Amino acid sequence: MEHIVYVVDDDDTVRRSVVSLLESADLRAVGFSSAQSFLQHPFEDLPSCVILDMQMPAISGFDVADALKASGREIPIIFLTGHGTIPMSVRAIKGGAYEFLTKPVESTALIDSIESALRLAQNNAVQLKEHYALKQRHMSLTPREHEVLQLAISGLLNKQIAAELGVSEITVKVHRRRVMEKMQVRSVAELVRAVERLTKTLAAE
Repeated sequence: MEHIVYVVDDDDTVRRSVVSLLESADLRAVGFSSAQSFLQHPFEDLPSCVILDMQMPAISGFDVADALKASGREIPIIFLTGHGTIPMSVRAIKGGAYEFLTKPVESTALIDSIESALRLAQNNAVQLKEHYALKQRHMSLTPREHEVLQLAISGLLNKQIAAELGVSEITVKVHRRRVMEKMQVRSVAELVRAVERLTKTLAAE
């Protein structure tokens, strides 16, 4: 799978060593010597993770994590520090860090963590694509089709929907068929599940 691993560390020796290690393991890696340069660079639309030094000048690893979250980027973060403490690790995990490792880190442990983080990023990318497609299908419905959808998932029959909207049952059948086609579902149960997924996605945004 295509992917990218960002390595953000102001220590040139550590950064270059990690990038070299990842490249030797056939992992595409890009290094940044500062948090500013990392946050300002054009991100590629690929599953990715970031190896992030916690203690850097000007902007800390926690600040970078907050900035990524504020920008809406779902990038698994593996914190790397030479001065780790239990309170620091707790704060990192609570802040959404995928992993918290201390320097010097064993090569196998680092690569295992990265590969696991990239799998998570890949799954997130697939889910994001599915959620976007679902929203697009929902947005393609006309106002009348939206009404029919809401009444259909509430359990009303075509005859009851027709009475509710003041239209013929044949008209309801036509709208209902179009709703099912546009939402790409085959039953009311599937339609209900699709709307539930859409509601959860919108609530999380």
